Amino acid sequence: MSSPEHKQKIWKMIKDIKVGMLVTLDNDVPRARPMHLVQNEYDGTLWFFTRRSAEKVFEAKRDHDVCLSFSDQEDGVYVSLSGTANLTDNQELIDKYWNSFVGAWFPEGKDDPDVALMEVKVQMGEHWKAKESKAYQLYEIAKANLKKDTTPNLGENEKFGG
Repeated sequence: MSSPEHKQKIWKMIKDIKVGMLVTLDNDVPRARPMHLVQNEYDGTLWFFTRRSAEKVFEAKRDHDVCLSFSDQEDGVYVSLSGTANLTDNQELIDKYWNSFVGAWFPEGKDDPDVALMEVKVQMGEHWKAKESKAYQLYEIAKANLKKDTTPNLGENEKFGG
């Protein structure tokens, strides 16, 4: 878990990335697929539309533990979030998060019986944020290669929860 301030920090890092890779277990094999955020704020729970009949739904029912990763190489932002996934068909939430982007994936509309929301309650994670330009990062890497017992200082790294 994290503080309200830390949740806002995480949200600031992922809100513009929008698409995270959701990792579930297919028996004992990890599988990742892209999922698009549908919310406009973050309180420790992430929401994604899915088909009730999708394989990821069955995988998440067998093992609720999932991982989501978000990455923006251009800005040097990397976020890994772990938590539990559950499916809901709460019509109030479906109405709240429905938009034209989602509608493109569900031509029968939000009343399609296969439409559901996947809720991921984040329990722990880690994030990295480069603090400088690519040129500075290259300088830090070169400096670390020239000096023994030195690693590059590329920015912030923080674990939380768990």
